[in-house]
Amino acid sequence: MKEKKETIVDGITIKYHANGKTIWSKGRIIDSKAEGYWEWYRIDGTLKRSGHFKNGEPVGEWTTYDQNGLPYKVTQQ
Repeated sequence: MKEKKETIVDGITIKYHANGKTIWSKGRIIDSKAEGYWEWYRIDGTLKRSGHFKNGEPVGEWTTYDQNGLPYKVTQQ
């Protein structure tokens, strides 16, 4: 599988969909692990999911968004 294009801006790692243009995910990586708030996006650019990591593990409240980018499901990790 091809690695996703990625850039780092002000400490935030941004990964892109296979098209190389649309953001797939963004958040901080510390010591090779996801840390803090992260977001994932659909290929059309709408927000798909968001939540927090601590030391690479999902924690707390995670929100999944509908096709319009509006919250429709919240889960606890």
